[in-house]
Parts: sequence; C-alpha cells; structure tokens
Amino acid sequence: MDFFLDDGVMAIDVRDLTVAGWTGRDPEAIRHHIDELAELGVVPPSAVPLYYRCAADQLTQASEIEVVGEGTSGEVEPFVVSHAGDYYLGLASDHTDRELEAHSVALSKQICAKPVARDLWRLSDVANRLESLELRSWIQQTPEAEWTLYQEGTIASIRPLQELIAGAGLASPGRGAAAVLCGTFGAIGGVRPAAAFRMELRDPELDRTIAHRYQIRTLPIVA
Repeated sequence: MDFFLDDGVMAIDVRDLTVAGWTGRDPEAIRHHIDELAELGVVPPSAVPLYYRCAADQLTQASEIEVVGEGTSGEVEPFVVSHAGDYYLGLASDHTDRELEAHSVALSKQICAKPVARDLWRLSDVANRLESLELRSWIQQTPEAEWTLYQEGTIASIRPLQELIAGAGLASPGRGAAAVLCGTFGAIGGVRPAAAFRMELRDPELDRTIAHRYQIRTLPIVA
C-alpha cells in the first residue's frame, strides 16, 4: 500500500492490524458511547480499552467499500502505523457492522473493510501539538442528501496515542509493519448507517488536512 508523505511516497506492507476500542479519555464520553451502542444491543466491554485484531488486508484506500445489509456505519479514527523503526499518523474509518456487533464486537469489526487515507504525517513532526489535532466526519444518508456533520473532536478526547501504540504491540521487536486504529468519540445524533462517509484530520497550526471519503455499496442479505 502506497502512502504520501511531505517528502515523497512510501510503500508500507502492513502485516498486523489492531483496532483499539473504548479509548475515550473522559469517563463520561466512554459511558455515552457505551450507551449509544447499547441501544443497538451491544454488550458493554469487559475492560477499557480493548484491542481487537483484524486482518491486515481489510485496510483499503478505495473510494468505495461493499457491505452486506443496511446495518453498517463508519467511525473517524487516528491511524498509526509503525514502519522501519518510525511511526506515522494518518486517518482511518473503523467501519463496523452494527447488527453483528450485538453478537460479537470482534467479528463486527473484522467483517468490514477499514478505509484509510493516502496521506501520512511523521508522528514526531506533530508530537508537540498532537492533542490539538482535530477529527471530523460527515455522512450522506442517501446519495442525494446533503452532507451532515457526524463526529467532531480532538485527539485530546482519546487516550494518549503512545499508550495505544504500546497496548497494540506496535513496538514489539520483529513484528514488522503494524498499524492501529486508535478509537473515536460519539456520533452527533447517534450511530446510524449512511450512503457515504467523509472524514478529515486537521492540523490547525499548519492549516493542513488529511482527508478521505468513500461510498458504501450495500449488498443484499441472502438467506
């Protein structure tokens, strides 16, 4: 998979992918997210945070993903990848099957592709202002609808990324290129499906942005 950095293109063969869940720093925000998912029948987590392993080939830079059924939705998340002894920050969506999530959170995350933006920043380049970086997502509920703000916050709302990097084992010797999706915050108006998802990671100090959008193609459920 090719990623764009300020100084060129880097090919990274991600071999291990982890999705960190329940990573909110504010206990009330965690409770809000647990409650909104409980409305969908999702059992509360056994501990926070939790680290779900997913197949690395679920990562995609495509502008369209295919899902089965109408019950999936995206979540904007910081994306950290380790490669050749360095760490890079990007943007991803933990697209999840909400109906399956009521039976198994781990399976609900594995079943959907994980869209990721093509741009990366070196983590060391933003380390001194990491928590001021802004995350937003928008949804288009039908192909003809206007974009609606769906999520908004800063990385300060999420547990320190170094903690999540360690928890996901990205620094483990000999592991090779590995990545972690670092969690999210509540949806404005509640978790719901959409026809398209748009997201951005913004550095307000340098006024630069990583962005990605994708369409969701729904496949029929065949019994």
